[in-house]
Amino acid sequence: MKSVCLLGSTGSIGCQSLDIIAAFPDRFRVFALAADSQVELLAEQARRFNADAVVIYREELLPQLREALAGTPTRILAGMDGLLEVAGAPQCDILLAAMVGAAGLLPLLAAAHAGKIIALANKEPIVAAGHLVMEAVAAGGAQLIPVDSEPSAIFQCLQGQDRGGLVRLLLTASGGALKDLTTEQLARVTPEAALRHPTWRMGRKITVDSATLMNKGLEVIEAHWLFAMPLERIGIVIHPQSVIHSLIEFRDGSLLAQLGMPSMRTPIQYALGYPERLAHNWAPLDLLQVATLTFAPPDFSRFPCLELARQAAMTGGSLPACLNAANEVAVAAFLAGQIGFLDIPRLVERALAAHAPLPCPSLDEVLTVDQVIREEVGRWIGVRSGGA
Repeated sequence: MKSVCLLGSTGSIGCQSLDIIAAFPDRFRVFALAADSQVELLAEQARRFNADAVVIYREELLPQLREALAGTPTRILAGMDGLLEVAGAPQCDILLAAMVGAAGLLPLLAAAHAGKIIALANKEPIVAAGHLVMEAVAAGGAQLIPVDSEPSAIFQCLQGQDRGGLVRLLLTASGGALKDLTTEQLARVTPEAALRHPTWRMGRKITVDSATLMNKGLEVIEAHWLFAMPLERIGIVIHPQSVIHSLIEFRDGSLLAQLGMPSMRTPIQYALGYPERLAHNWAPLDLLQVATLTFAPPDFSRFPCLELARQAAMTGGSLPACLNAANEVAVAAFLAGQIGFLDIPRLVERALAAHAPLPCPSLDEVLTVDQVIREEVGRWIGVRSGGA
């Protein structure tokens, strides 16, 4: 029986993870749940799974959560201190990191230093501070298992393989909801249109990242750290059917791929059960129904976020943290109707150009860069939209 600490329990990944945990009551139990602001759903989950502890990230909501869980033995915590306490707690066997954005960095490091099994669904912390995350994993003897579908596919393909013969990683991308639009059409895209992903059902932020292709740029940086692969040996191919989740290539020309339905349930379940493959209870992939698989190169001119991510990765240092912070703020502003779709890459490019990267930033420096860039991009958006 493994105890799971689930950060981001009310999001898309979190809710699917709890469904899987519920399907294997003899293998998993919920130790702790954490959410940003959805108090009622968090309380409902805590009652359903008899969680030992819950954390609400927004501390001003703590009284509301206490009221919702009145009469239960569940410990109620708040803020970053609460996240750090449950992530590194002795009762936690597996940390499932599914928080949105770089806010998950400190809990991830706490779990790594405590030697936990880490099922990583949140790529932003490793993008912003990959060197610090991997150092903490090594120092603490933690085990890092990717949950995001593309790095999970690579991780699965690498099992039992001689990495000495590995020459390339190939990440697949659906192309997002807007892959066929012209630049002129992209300028008029609404949040509602960007959120209509043709194959995946995901959270709002990652769906917009998919539409800009920033998500694939972030995954390149993530794969670089997770698999110790040079950036120039990580490729991207557009695969609209979202059936092949990624591939690895060997020096003899062989390609190994992991295929499955466009669903996060398989990588979540694989990470929780690793190294065992647990039985699934959903419809498997039917190749005869899919019939056709197509591939195309990414269009860097219409989707400049890919090139911006590549530039940040090649420069390294604190520039990926700058990239991530600027993108998070810009995507939130787009979803709020404050800026246009093409303003996202413009703001990210402006932030990268203005930032003087630190070559090997400490944790404090990464956190400072993150805060400063968020404030700076926020000011630019305020001026653009007529705010103070």
